Amino acid sequence: MKINEKNLCAFASSATPVDREGWLDLRGEVGKGYQKRWFMLKGNLLFYFDKKGDKEPLGVIILEGCTIELTEEESYSFKIVFHCEGGRTYFLCTNSQGSMEAWMKALACASYDYMKLMVAELQRQLDEAQVEAAEEAAAALVTITPPDGEPKVPPRGQRVNPFNKLADVEVKTVVGSRHHKENLRPDLPRKKHAFRDIHTSYGRKILADRSEWRLRLTKQKSLPEQPLIQL
Repeated sequence: MKINEKNLCAFASSATPVDREGWLDLRGEVGKGYQKRWFMLKGNLLFYFDKKGDKEPLGVIILEGCTIELTEEESYSFKIVFHCEGGRTYFLCTNSQGSMEAWMKALACASYDYMKLMVAELQRQLDEAQVEAAEEAAAALVTITPPDGEPKVPPRGQRVNPFNKLADVEVKTVVGSRHHKENLRPDLPRKKHAFRDIHTSYGRKILADRSEWRLRLTKQKSLPEQPLIQL
């Protein structure tokens, strides 16, 4: 892989978002001694510096084709293992269990292949949600019409607005009548009203008036009858 070192250093010191950063002990490639380095994770690039605030990194680890595993050499230590031929294994060590787990999780989720899998899974969930929403919207407007032209009762739990025009029902009209003239007009798009909106606007008031009328009728029946002629 060919890497432009100048652009890489500029990216390391740029103001781009940092996924995780902090001190880690890195074991040398030749010896087994650990040296403290400042690590900075940006996307799938793990930079390490001699000290915090340096502009140029000492090195960079491209987190592709590797696994993050625990080690038994030191306390709170783990390693980045590249399984390709001639791949290097990086041994790292932290100062606490929580820090070690956080770093291992961040590094394991930093590869480009992992990001592609996450994007594909989110896209799948979005497609399923859109299909379900479309099916629910279609089910709310469906009216089952038999061949004889008389609409059936919709399935239980499904409401159909009777004010919506049924385009599939053939209406028989007499030539010259008012309905015949209306049918000759060009079809104009009509606004469909939801059952809940109609019930809120008209139904509640009708039920309230009906309840008030029944209450008055009940009170009148409970009063004693007055004689038609009073002596």
